Amino acid sequence: MARLGLQVMVITFEPPDAETIPKFSYYCDSDRQLYHYFGMLQAGFWDLWGPRTLLAYLQLLLKGRRIISSRSDIYQRGGDVVIDPFGRVRFHHIGSGPADRPDFEKIFRVVEQGVQ
Repeated sequence: MARLGLQVMVITFEPPDAETIPKFSYYCDSDRQLYHYFGMLQAGFWDLWGPRTLLAYLQLLLKGRRIISSRSDIYQRGGDVVIDPFGRVRFHHIGSGPADRPDFEKIFRVVEQGVQ
């Protein structure tokens, strides 16, 4: 990330606590304006609890990671957005559930190429 000059900002609607303080810049979007702007609306039950999600959680547990329960709306979709220094959206991914995350290499390629 440093080589590409990427700056990461975590945007969430839950205020941080001792367990969830991120290692990156943080913005609390409590009224969810950014979530709605980028189309990250509600996920369905099977999006959240389907086989892909259960497998992802099992893999985390096997790596010794602890699953932190959400204090608020678990149905809120997440996603990843890359915005260039000129304010143009270069990458936009809306997750179908907790296990749906884009590959970092794909994001890095998008940034390196300067196209979506």
